Amino acid sequence: MPTLEFKGKYHIYAHHHSVPYRPLVLDAERSLNPADADDNLIIHGDNLHALKALLPRYAGRVKCIYIDPPYNTGNEGWVYNDNVNSPLMKQWLKENSPVDGEDLERHDKWLCMMWPRLHLLKELLSEDGVIFVSIDDNEQHHLRMIMDEIFGEASFRNGIVVRRGTKNVQSQFETIESLSTGHDSVLLYSKSSDLRLPKLMTIGNEESPGKWDTFWRSTDRHTMRYELFGVRPERGQWRWAEGRALSAKHNYEVFCADYEPEYTLDEYFALIKQEEGQDLDFVRLGPDQTVQYYVPPRNYRVVSDMWMDLRTAGRLTDFPHEKHEEVLKRIIQWTTDWDSVVLDSFAGSGTTAHAVLALNKEDGGNRKFIMVECEDYADSITAERVRRVINGVPGARDEALREGTGGSFTYCTLGEPVELEAMLTGEALPTYSALAAYLLHTASGISAGSASLESQNDDGLFYTNGDTDYYLLYNPDVDWLSGNEGMLNEARAKSISAASRGEGRKAIVFGPGKYMGQRDLTSMGITFCQLPYQMHGAS
Repeated sequence: MPTLEFKGKYHIYAHHHSVPYRPLVLDAERSLNPADADDNLIIHGDNLHALKALLPRYAGRVKCIYIDPPYNTGNEGWVYNDNVNSPLMKQWLKENSPVDGEDLERHDKWLCMMWPRLHLLKELLSEDGVIFVSIDDNEQHHLRMIMDEIFGEASFRNGIVVRRGTKNVQSQFETIESLSTGHDSVLLYSKSSDLRLPKLMTIGNEESPGKWDTFWRSTDRHTMRYELFGVRPERGQWRWAEGRALSAKHNYEVFCADYEPEYTLDEYFALIKQEEGQDLDFVRLGPDQTVQYYVPPRNYRVVSDMWMDLRTAGRLTDFPHEKHEEVLKRIIQWTTDWDSVVLDSFAGSGTTAHAVLALNKEDGGNRKFIMVECEDYADSITAERVRRVINGVPGARDEALREGTGGSFTYCTLGEPVELEAMLTGEALPTYSALAAYLLHTASGISAGSASLESQNDDGLFYTNGDTDYYLLYNPDVDWLSGNEGMLNEARAKSISAASRGEGRKAIVFGPGKYMGQRDLTSMGITFCQLPYQMHGAS
C-alpha cells in the first residue's frame, strides 16, 4: 500500500506512545449535575494529552468518533504545541508558529499534528466503532492517505460530500481564480475492516412531502402480488417488495399524523381517480397505467447519493462555523446503540454534545458524550452551550430547546503528568486510583471502564481480569514508599498466593520493592513489577 511521507514523520511516528499520562481532574464548579464515573465529560486541555488520559478507562469502548480538526486553510493561525523530543523538530516548529498561509511547510505540520491523535483515537474505538473526520480540499488528499495507513485501506467506508450551501460565483470569468466548490467532506473509517454499517432508514417527520416513484409495473411476478390499500393484483405486480412498501406506507402515515397534510392517503387516491376521469380499479390497470403517492423527503441525509446537508446555524453561540445538530444526530443515530459512547476531541461549540442529548431525549437512549476542547472558550462557549441545552433556553423558538433535554456532565481539566521516575524523589505522586488505572492499561492494555480502582484489601488487590489478579502496593507518600510498609515480604506474598491460586488465578504485583527473589515468587504464581520500572509487558 502506498504511504505518505512528510517532513517530521520520522520524529512523530511513535510519539503517541511517549505522550505522558495525565489524570483527569474534576472541576465541580463548572460541572452540571455530575453523576457517576461514566458521566458525560467535557475536558479542557490539549486534546493529545486528553486522549491519552482517556485510554485507561475508555480504550476500546468508544462506538462513534466525530472530529472537525483545523482545515489548514492558512487563515486559522493554529499553533503546533506537541512536545516532541527532537531538537531538529523543535527548531523547525519554533521558526514558523503559529501556522498560517505564509508557512510553506504548513501541510507537514498539520500532518504531524494529526498523526499521533489519529493513533490514539483508533485505540479508543471499539471493534465495531467508526470515526468521521470533517475536512475540506486543503488536506483531504493528505488525510485520506494517513487514515489509510493508520486504520487500514480496507477500513475506509465512505467519503461523504457535505454541502455548505450555494456560494456566489463571479460573473466575469476572467476574474475567477478558482471554482467555488461549496462543500466539505467527511471521511468515514471503521476500526474493523469487516464491519458492515446498518442500512440508513428514512425519517418520517420532515417538514414537507416529496414525490415518490411509480408504484405499479406491468411485469408479471406472482411473488410481487400482495394486498396494499385493500387491493391485491390478479396480474402484473407492485414495483416494490411487500416489506418495503408497507414500511413506506407506515412512513407516510407518520408524516400525516405529525404534519396534517392537505389530503389523507384515502383522499389522495380518490383525487387521483377523479382526475383520471375513471374508476382506477387496481386489478384492471393497463400495462402503461401507474399510480403515484407522496412521502416525506430525506433532509440531512447520509445516503447513497453521498450528499449531506449542513447548515451553519449560530443559534446558540457566536461560534463562526457552528454546525447544525441535526447532522450530527443523524450520524450518531446511524452508528450507535442506545448506550454507546460518542467522542469529539475538537469540540468547538459543542454541537456533538447537543446532538447526543437531543437524540437521547427523543428515543430514551443513554448515550454518553466526551468533548475535548483546548481553547480558553471550553467553559464559556462549549460547556455553556451544553448547560443551556440541558436546562432549556426560555424564549427559544424551538420547543425542544425551550424545554431542555435534561442530563448532566462532568467538567475536567488535565492533572500533572504521572511520571513514575518522579516517585524516586517524591516530586509528583499520583493518587492510588490514577496510578492503578495507568499501570493496568500500560502493562496489560486493559481499560477499566467505570470500575473504581482502589485497594480492595491490605494486600493491594485492585483489579481482576480472567485468570489474573492485579495488586498495587502504593501510598502517595514518599516516607511510606521508602519504608517497609510497601515492600512485598514473605508473609504478604503467601497471602497473595493463597488468595489468587485459590481462585485459579495468577498474580501481578506492582510495588516499590520486595524482600524475595523472583524465582521464589514465580513458584508462588506471582510476577513482581517494581515501581517505577518493569511495568511494560507484565501480562
